[in-house]
Amino acid sequence: QVQLVESGGGLVEPGGSLKLSCAASGFRFSNYPMTWVRQAPGKELEWVSGISNGGGSEGYSDSVKGRFTISRDNAKNMLYLRMNSLKPEDSAVYYCAKPSTTDVALTGRKLTLEFWGQGTRVTISS
Repeated sequence: QVQLVESGGGLVEPGGSLKLSCAASGFRFSNYPMTWVRQAPGKELEWVSGISNGGGSEGYSDSVKGRFTISRDNAKNMLYLRMNSLKPEDSAVYYCAKPSTTDVALTGRKLTLEFWGQGTRVTISS
């Protein structure tokens, strides 16, 4: 069955870095765009970043642009999110998800997700 398993979260001081990973299985990963979304306590789900199926196109929310980098390894069925210069407001549970379309993946507009993982918690605090 379809499965997305995130890892790599943790507690980091402001200004630090983390790399999140997502292992995908149960579907032809290389055929589909993918996205990272996050949810902070008491807040709505927020689109963070997305990438096209081949990895040639990427999109980022304004809040993370220039600090986060999304990537994928289709040979390994893996999705990644490198996060630098982390801020307390980046604290959230991060989810790897399959969006409904490439436009959703790259822009976050009309965010519709077909499935997602269990999430990995990121806490930025001194």
